[in-house]
Amino acid sequence: MRALAGGAPSESRLRADARRNSEQIRSAAIDAFQGRGLTVPLEEVAKAAGVSKATIFNRFGGRIGLIDAVIEEVVATELFAVIDHSRTLGDIGERIAYYLTAIRDLQYRQPAVNDVLLRTYPHSGRLMEICRVGGEANEELVAAARAARALRPEFTAADLHALVVDNALALKYGELPAREDYDRRTAYLLDGIRGRSST
Repeated sequence: MRALAGGAPSESRLRADARRNSEQIRSAAIDAFQGRGLTVPLEEVAKAAGVSKATIFNRFGGRIGLIDAVIEEVVATELFAVIDHSRTLGDIGERIAYYLTAIRDLQYRQPAVNDVLLRTYPHSGRLMEICRVGGEANEELVAAARAARALRPEFTAADLHALVVDNALALKYGELPAREDYDRRTAYLLDGIRGRSST
């Protein structure tokens, strides 16, 4: 028996609408977070998705659920690719240069990377997992580089962490430098932490 015209929408129609809304929200969030970081107002994400802010809460439970739903596309994919590629480099000096340069490049291009490094939303399980993996990669790299005397002997994984966090703070709350100046300072940083075997 057919539903009467103008009657309540079918359950399948409601499910289809919910899926469409969820995908629109995800797409809008990825664009917004990649361009401006994870702190973009949810009202702006909702407007870009063509839904209400309440719909974001209905579908994702709020900002934390939305971050968990898109953080892989926004941050993890590129960041983990940097970590994985660095591990393929046989020369430890080249590995240090690549890793630090690539991380700073991500920080410059992707504001959300800085929100992750600053642990802006510690209640996001996936964000904190990215931090854990990144921290382990830092420790692994610094240990290998110190063993090869490719870093200054007093330089530690905590120092590397502090350098990227300080950079995150400067980029998030300061004026964005010209790319040429930024890359020049990356070179200065590398020169400052290298050990004798890298010079």
